[in-house]
Amino acid sequence: MILETGVVVAVESDSLWVETIQRSTCEACSAQKGCGQRVLSKLTGKTNLIRVLINSQSPKDVSTGQSVTIGIPEDVIVSGSMLVYMLPIMAAVIGAWIAGPESDAVGILGAACGLLLGGLIVNLRSKKTRNDLRLNPVLLEDPSEKQVLDFP
Repeated sequence: MILETGVVVAVESDSLWVETIQRSTCEACSAQKGCGQRVLSKLTGKTNLIRVLINSQSPKDVSTGQSVTIGIPEDVIVSGSMLVYMLPIMAAVIGAWIAGPESDAVGILGAACGLLLGGLIVNLRSKKTRNDLRLNPVLLEDPSEKQVLDFP
């Protein structure tokens, strides 16, 4: 499980919005909380807003400005990246291959249609899995416990 620490910026009925800073900058630094990296990240825009599902806690237990730990399984990152990047590209290649023998213009049109179809499939899959605890970042109940959560 990949763990990330962030600050809650908004609380919804079923989820939180957590702001994290660029991890590679802070991992190597020994100053940790004593530096101004968060301020610099806000100035340069290198923060991330992540929608985090609340596992079994009440949204009333979390408030804005609170530091939280979130987690997501590594296999979800890999499969999600493959879906988001490879599916539209493969659909574009297949679209160009199917339409390609006619002419270059028809091949380009086929590739564009395939790319759009692949993007549409990714969008529909994203909407379908929006509230799936297995496929989204979740709020870890006890940040001091760095354990892997068992998902059904």
